[in-house]
Amino acid sequence: MKSENEAVKTIDEYIAQFPTDIQETLENLRKLIKEEAPQADEKISYQMPTFYLHGNLVHFAAFKNHIGFYPTPTGITAFENELSKYKSAKGSVQFPLHEPLPLDLIRQIVRYRVKENLKKPKNKPQ
Repeated sequence: MKSENEAVKTIDEYIAQFPTDIQETLENLRKLIKEEAPQADEKISYQMPTFYLHGNLVHFAAFKNHIGFYPTPTGITAFENELSKYKSAKGSVQFPLHEPLPLDLIRQIVRYRVKENLKKPKNKPQ
C-alpha cells in the first residue's frame, strides 16, 4: 500500500496496489455498486474508494483479512439480521477474505442507500 505521503487519487490506483486476487474481489464489488448506482460519482474519501450520490453513498476498503464495507449506520441497521453473521460496527461490516462476498446482500444494501440518498438535497462532490 502507498504511504500517507503517496495517497491514492483514484479507485483504479487504490485497487492496483493489492494482489491480483484482492483486485478481482474489489473490482467485482465496484462493478456491483456501479450497476446499482450508475449515477453516483467515484472518488477517494478517507483514503477509501467511495461512491457519492447526494452525499457519501458507500465506501469500501481491503485489509489483511477482510473487505470493509461502509454503507453508513443506516445501511447497517436496515440489514442488521442479514449482517449478523459478520463482524460489524455502527457504520461498517467486515467480509472475511476467505469467504465469497455476499453479493446479493451488498446489492440490496446499495439499493437501500441509493433510495435513502436520493431523498436528500443534492450536494456537490467534495
